[in-house]
Amino acid sequence: MRRYQPVERTKFMLGEEQIPRAFYNIAADLKEPPPPPLHPGTGQPIGPGDLAPLFPMELIKQVVATEQEIEIPDPVRQAYALYRPSPLIRARRLEQALDTPAHIYYKYEGVSAPGSHKPNTAIAQAFYAKQEGVTRFATETGAGQWGSALAFAGALFGIEVKVYMVRASYDQKPYRRILMETYGAQVTASPSPDTQYGQSLLAADTGHPGSLGVAISEAIEDTVTHPGTKYSLGSVFDFVLLHQTVIGQEAILQMEMAGEEPDTIIACVGGGSNFAGLAFPFIGRQLRGEATYRVIAVEPEAAPSLTKGRYEYDFGDTGQMAPLVKMHTLGHAFVPPPIHAGGLRYHGMAPLVSKLVDDGMVEARAVHQTPTFEAGVRFARAEGIVPAPESNHAVRVAIDEALAAKAAGEKKVILFNLSGHGHFDLAAYEAYLAGRLEDFEYRPTEDKEAVAA
Repeated sequence: MRRYQPVERTKFMLGEEQIPRAFYNIAADLKEPPPPPLHPGTGQPIGPGDLAPLFPMELIKQVVATEQEIEIPDPVRQAYALYRPSPLIRARRLEQALDTPAHIYYKYEGVSAPGSHKPNTAIAQAFYAKQEGVTRFATETGAGQWGSALAFAGALFGIEVKVYMVRASYDQKPYRRILMETYGAQVTASPSPDTQYGQSLLAADTGHPGSLGVAISEAIEDTVTHPGTKYSLGSVFDFVLLHQTVIGQEAILQMEMAGEEPDTIIACVGGGSNFAGLAFPFIGRQLRGEATYRVIAVEPEAAPSLTKGRYEYDFGDTGQMAPLVKMHTLGHAFVPPPIHAGGLRYHGMAPLVSKLVDDGMVEARAVHQTPTFEAGVRFARAEGIVPAPESNHAVRVAIDEALAAKAAGEKKVILFNLSGHGHFDLAAYEAYLAGRLEDFEYRPTEDKEAVAA
């Protein structure tokens, strides 16, 4: 009888019964809370009544919650079971290709139906909205991953969805739009003629490329002018980051299965949701004195809010309709260049992520577009998965850290979040492979509007 060599373990899988039963609230472990959001009109701290026109009350309660765990409703966990728990994979072939002593692990969130981590909060938001009788969502999307996720969640819970998709991505990624429409969403390019704010921008520039800040303004205007509508967003706000912590909670259990503890934790950042999802449960252990990690947030050089922005109060949107929050910001008037990582084209950063960077618990790093695609292709040729352009930022730094470990002769354990696949982003890969992909330098936008002190 032939003797077979044992297969080295590559995937670390949890059962559906191990889907987290509670979201992790990092605010409970912070030594001091982040500065409160301010009303865009009065500049005073906002209360639940100020947010009620935009969000379901249960989500507003989560913003001010002080308990460490917030129970996940059974219908949400049942919907998560469509794709969760997601796998933790050791990148053995990438390790071999790099000839590094480092052990590289990635949490793969591309297994969800829309192809990214975004349904983790979309499903939760749709559930809470349905419970309160909401019939329609208005939202924005950059690369289309968030719009796809909310369209998916809207289909699950019977909620109509209107998506304002940043014009640059609307043109670059038509198949994302088709996916949203397949799920039943209505999608329009932003800036659009559907809102007064969009009309004003188009009147000044018919070729405006759009930005997440602009699309947010349009979605908020849509919300307050359509009865039965609530605003849904896929990043930045505290409750969005809270819902994503199912990623890190699963990863902690899976790293235990692998018998290792990460030295370095890496994720890309645009607004902060996938980064928070992986990193917050680990940072919580560090805040409680249970472990020590090096945590790296990777952003694009074209929109470097953490590395080149100011940590101050600013509007979350270009039209100054959203609350003022203290965050790392490039200024709400900043319009990022049309890089293919559309989900990272935002002028600011989640307040909780910004605070952790300011407190020195998170290291920020910016990388150019071309090196990220070089890393994505390298990863795909070793591991088989074509990453989303956003995820390529994390792949780039994971490879850099693995090569640094090789140069130092150190065995490091690296964990990163592969937040989505790039199956709808092949035009970007085509541009890279053909040598047509550009690198964009950050150029500040002169903001003539006053920002709150």
